Amino acid sequence: MTEGSILKQVILFSLPLMLGNAFQMLYNTVDVIVVGNYVSKQALAAVGSTTMITNMFVFFFNGFSVGAGVLISQFFGAQEKERLHDAIETTMAMTFVLSILFTVIGVLGVKPMLAFMKTPEDVFADASVYLTIYLAGIAGLLIYNMGSGILRAVGDTVRPLFFLILTSVLNIFLDLLFVIAFDMGIAGVAWATVISQMISALLTLFLLSGTREIYRLTWRDLRIDPQIMVRIFSVGMPAGIQSVITAFSNVFVQSYVNYFGSSVMAGWSCYNKLDQFIMLPIQSMAMAATTFVSQNIGAGNEERANRGTRTTILLAVSVTACIALVLYLFAAPATRLFSKDESVIEYGVLFLRTNVFFLMCNTVNHVLAGALRGRGDARGPMIIMLSCFVGVRQTYLYLVTHYVANIPILVGLGYPVGWTACCITEVTYWLIRWRGKKAGGLQQA
Repeated sequence: MTEGSILKQVILFSLPLMLGNAFQMLYNTVDVIVVGNYVSKQALAAVGSTTMITNMFVFFFNGFSVGAGVLISQFFGAQEKERLHDAIETTMAMTFVLSILFTVIGVLGVKPMLAFMKTPEDVFADASVYLTIYLAGIAGLLIYNMGSGILRAVGDTVRPLFFLILTSVLNIFLDLLFVIAFDMGIAGVAWATVISQMISALLTLFLLSGTREIYRLTWRDLRIDPQIMVRIFSVGMPAGIQSVITAFSNVFVQSYVNYFGSSVMAGWSCYNKLDQFIMLPIQSMAMAATTFVSQNIGAGNEERANRGTRTTILLAVSVTACIALVLYLFAAPATRLFSKDESVIEYGVLFLRTNVFFLMCNTVNHVLAGALRGRGDARGPMIIMLSCFVGVRQTYLYLVTHYVANIPILVGLGYPVGWTACCITEVTYWLIRWRGKKAGGLQQA
C-alpha cells in the first residue's frame, strides 16, 4: 500500500472484509426476520434487546482476537516457526478458557442482566429463553472467530469466508425448520444459531489441526505462554475495552427504550439491524485505513498516509450517504422485512429516518480511529470514543428524559448526539496532534 492508486487499494482491501462481515451479521438478522414474521412482536423485541448483552462478550473477545492476529502475522511473516507455534497454542488455549468463562458468567447472569435493562414482563420470558441458549453455545462463535483470525493472519481469507457462507445458509434453513415446521418459537432460532456456529468452529479447528503448514494447531502442546499473552493483550485490549464499555453503555440506552414497551422495542430492534448493515462498509474501510496508514508511516511517507486517511474518509462518507438516502426513502419497506405489525413499522421508520444521516459522523469516527491506530495511537481514539459514546450520550439521555420529555424520538437521538460529539472531538485531535507530524515509524501514545 506504499505506492499506486490509494482509492483502488482501499476498495480492493475493503470488499472481502465487507462480504465476510455481511455473512457474519446474517446470523442474528435472520433470527430477527424469522421471529418478527413467524412468532410475535414480543419475540422480535426479545431478540433485538439481547443484542447489546451478547455484544459485550463478543467485543471483549474481539479485542483479544485482534492482538493475537497481529502477533501471529508478525511471527508468520518472519518465519519464526517456534514462536508462531507458541502463539497459536497460547491463543487457542486462552480461547477455550474464555469460552468456558463466558458461558458460565453469561448463563448465570441472564435474568439479572435482563432485569437491569428493565425488560418488560411481556418480553422477559422470550428474551430469557433466547439469551440463555445463545450464551450456552457462545463457545462456537468465539472459537470460529479466533480460528478464522489465525487463518487470515497467515494470509488465508478464502476458507474462513467459505465456512461462514456455508453455516450462514445452514442457519437460515434451520431457523425456518425449527420455527415453521417444528413450531419451536424463539428457542428454535436460538438453537439454529448455536448449531450453525458450532459447525463453523469445528470446521475451523479441523482445518487448523489437519494442515501441514507451519501454523498447524497441535493439541498436545496447548498451553498459555505468559509473555505472549502480555503482548497480545497490550495490542488488542484498548480497542476491546472501548467496545465493551460502549456496548455496556448501550445496555443503558436499551433500558430507556424498554420503558416504552414492546412495540417501541421491536421498532428499535428493526432500526438497529438496518444500522448494522450500514456499518459494514464503515468497519471494513476503518480496517483498510489502519493497514494503509501503518504501512506508509513505517515507510516514512507521512504525506501519503495523510492522503490515504482523507481518501478513505471521503470514500466511506460517500458510501454511507448513498446508503442512508436509500434507507430514508425506503424506510417503511426496509422495516417491513422484520415485522408486519403496523405499530412496530411506525417506530422503526421513526428511528431510522431520525438517525440515518447522522451515521456519516459515525463513519468519520471509525475510519479516523482506524487511521490513528495505524500510527500506533490506540489510546487517543479509545478515550475520545468512550467520552462521547458513554459520557456525552448518557448525560444527554438522563437530562432529556428527566427535564425535557421522555418520548421515543428524543431517546432515539441519543446515538446521534454521541456520534456528533465524537466526530468533532476526534477530527480536532487528529488535526492538532498528527496532521503535521513527520513520519518516522509507528508512534506510541
